[in-house]
Amino acid sequence: MRYVEATRAQQPFNDFAKWLTARGVSLLGSRVLAVRGRRSGEMRTTVVNLFTHEGERYLLAPRGHTQWVRNLRAAGEAELRLGRRVKYVTAVEVADSDKVPLIRLYLRKWEWEVGMFFDGLTKNSPDEDLRAAAPGFPVFRLAERRR
Repeated sequence: MRYVEATRAQQPFNDFAKWLTARGVSLLGSRVLAVRGRRSGEMRTTVVNLFTHEGERYLLAPRGHTQWVRNLRAAGEAELRLGRRVKYVTAVEVADSDKVPLIRLYLRKWEWEVGMFFDGLTKNSPDEDLRAAAPGFPVFRLAERRR
């Protein structure tokens, strides 16, 4: 499974984005994802880029099968936070065969920020290249739920 660890150089940007988002300032769709740890049972948080496609909300993991991805798979539900506002969501993983338009849209919005994690793929890459890379980029469709 593909996993790209964040470097020390990237950590200050991630921390700053998380700090801003936690205070209610969204950076192009950023949210703080809070999901229960699959082993510890404790809530774990990270900043993510929430996006919409054809009326549905999605999360894509540009660094691959990260800890938040594994925790979300196990929990099936999470919180999306923007400042004091919290939305409770259920998450369903998207099949690799359905990811091409989602990966392309994600790259259109955030290639400047996360392009380094996409191994040379761009928003203009051929569908075949995106399809071949799809297993390395987990995507979740989110549905709002009551607490």
